Amino acid sequence: MYSTLRKLHFVAVMLVISLSLQAKELHKVTKVDDLVWAEPKGYPLKVDIYSPKTNQDLNPVVVIYHGGGWLINNESIMDSMSQYLAERGFVVANINYRLLPTLNNTTTMNEIIEDVFGGLLWVKANIAQYGGDPTRVAITGDSAGGHLTSMILTHGRELESDGYSGDSLGFNPTWLPQGKTAEQVASEDGLKVQAAVVSYGAFDLLGTAQGGFETAQNIFWQFAQAEPRGMFGGEVNVDSNPEHYRMVSPLYNIPAIDEYKLPPQLHHVGSEDTTTTAASIKVYVDKMRNASQPAELIVYEGNNHAYMDSGCLEVFDSCFDTHAVPVLEKDIVPFLHEHL
Repeated sequence: MYSTLRKLHFVAVMLVISLSLQAKELHKVTKVDDLVWAEPKGYPLKVDIYSPKTNQDLNPVVVIYHGGGWLINNESIMDSMSQYLAERGFVVANINYRLLPTLNNTTTMNEIIEDVFGGLLWVKANIAQYGGDPTRVAITGDSAGGHLTSMILTHGRELESDGYSGDSLGFNPTWLPQGKTAEQVASEDGLKVQAAVVSYGAFDLLGTAQGGFETAQNIFWQFAQAEPRGMFGGEVNVDSNPEHYRMVSPLYNIPAIDEYKLPPQLHHVGSEDTTTTAASIKVYVDKMRNASQPAELIVYEGNNHAYMDSGCLEVFDSCFDTHAVPVLEKDIVPFLHEHL
């Protein structure tokens, strides 16, 4: 009996020591809140920057784009993920972008993408002053944020000063380095990153629109308290202008590896996800692999949608601590360390 108690005591002491050592390995983090990086049409776009205190002059960078169906949420839903990564040595830029209902429900999908492109350019130009290494940058996002993350990869060279007008269907980033045009940034591959983590992303906006996204059957319009409309405004519709929708769909724009080599990608999704299903993610990843692009897929049994978001979501029966942390610990953080 006494021997058993001693063994239990020893195990308890070792567990406390182990947890203490793990805690000591976590870095203290400084957070800069609501830093305005651009003001398109007078609307302030903000970023929260998390900087870990390490013995390195510059640390690897992760840029996060939140989800919400392009209609709801802001960067705050990724606070927990941002803090988690920063404590493990990454400088994190948790960045905001316009939503479709922004500015009296007039924002278009191409403008959202231009915000995302501009935000990454701003981070790469400014992150060193927050302890980040602009030559070691990964991008990540969940759901709609996964779509936007993938747009950087597949469309980051499709930049034009005229933007999304006429027949060009190019993108003019919301923020550009001083003295440079969109075309110059494209020629320099200014949106190049070293890795991407795509969490249950959406890749086919043509199919999404054909499936009723722009109508009242999409309940996210109700959540956003906005009138349903076309994602490109009133003059463009999916039947007459499908090319507009293909251009914002990564599924149709994966380059062959001899045309452009994409960075390593980690895709993941829950087995119970009915919003962006495991089957739809597999179709996209298979298409990446068919183009010889480096992409891997992990399906987490029992997980539903939005498990990377902060807090708990009763509708998806998930919490960050129980569903996201294991994913971060087992797969995402090792992937980021490997490629950054």
